[in-house]
Amino acid sequence: MTQRVDLATVMDRLAIDEVVSGYAVAVDDGDWAAYRALFTPDGRADYSSAGGVEGPARQVADWLAETMRMFPVRQHLIVNRLIRLEDLGGSPGDSAEVRADFVNPMRLTGMGTGAGTDDAGGAGDASGAPNFFAAGRYTFALARTREGWRFSRVTVHEKWRHLSS
Repeated sequence: MTQRVDLATVMDRLAIDEVVSGYAVAVDDGDWAAYRALFTPDGRADYSSAGGVEGPARQVADWLAETMRMFPVRQHLIVNRLIRLEDLGGSPGDSAEVRADFVNPMRLTGMGTGAGTDDAGGAGDASGAPNFFAAGRYTFALARTREGWRFSRVTVHEKWRHLSS
């Protein structure tokens, strides 16, 4: 590889990593416009392994907006990102795949006063609402567009979940 190709590859990897991080932030913050903007116009998402829906990203975003109301506090931790760029004979192509593990702790909606702060200054819930944990692996398929890298498909492969009080 030449230095120019090496630099392009590094820039692609950084841009792809930003899209994956943007996904976690959009879902955690409930920013469904940002979520939709991360996808190609024909992009799809599949949450069926976690008991959810599969379909066009715009429709899945509507489902997520409704479903995530049950979890007013959520935090995706997306780790072990394995980025595979399309290789066009030593030059990066216009598609990529990312496999990444996730742990997703969330707080279920409580019957009491809602989210508050515990005595240690951390997130707590005066209602005693339970915590819900899910973990597994994402497969992200991406395409280079005029706007930059975008998801053509997001697939959740949930491996385990746990409810604690």
